[in-house]
Amino acid sequence: MSEGILRADAERNRERILAAAEEAFLERGAGVPLEEVAKRAKVGIGTLYRRFPTREALLAATSNERFMAVAETSRRRDIELDPGDALRRFLEELAKNTSVYQSLAASLGTVIQHGTAGCTAITAEGERLLRRAQASGVIRPDANFDDIIYVVSAIAIAVEKDSAPTTRIAHLVDLLFNGLCVR
Repeated sequence: MSEGILRADAERNRERILAAAEEAFLERGAGVPLEEVAKRAKVGIGTLYRRFPTREALLAATSNERFMAVAETSRRRDIELDPGDALRRFLEELAKNTSVYQSLAASLGTVIQHGTAGCTAITAEGERLLRRAQASGVIRPDANFDDIIYVVSAIAIAVEKDSAPTTRIAHLVDLLFNGLCVR
């Protein structure tokens, strides 16, 4: 078998795994057994683990496009918002996108460390917005991006079973902001 055929098969397997994972995570949450994901993708569990050695790596890959979109939207919107409002909107969008899969929030900090383009973009944008808000004197200088991820995770966990998560997220981000703001 030629190398090109192997690469094409590997790419097809990767895409099937991602599609199956997206479907399973949406239906049953981020804690769905990976064996179920492999079965849905019609690949062996070894194939899944070769492509995605951890659950967090698979979650990062399935969240990649959403995270890229959050970062890109934030960069475009940043021009029209003051530093505090830009950071607030970013936090709301990140919390909403972290709430897509039940239980994703519990491992968000680990997921965004996986280096996918989306994870890198979300981290870079969050750090940029935080520094900008701190430089403008809106946000406390002792806050860091890890603090924000912990709080976004907590917000996303808090709204997992909420009937109106978008409204609740906005309220909880406001509460977070009150703690981050310089007094």
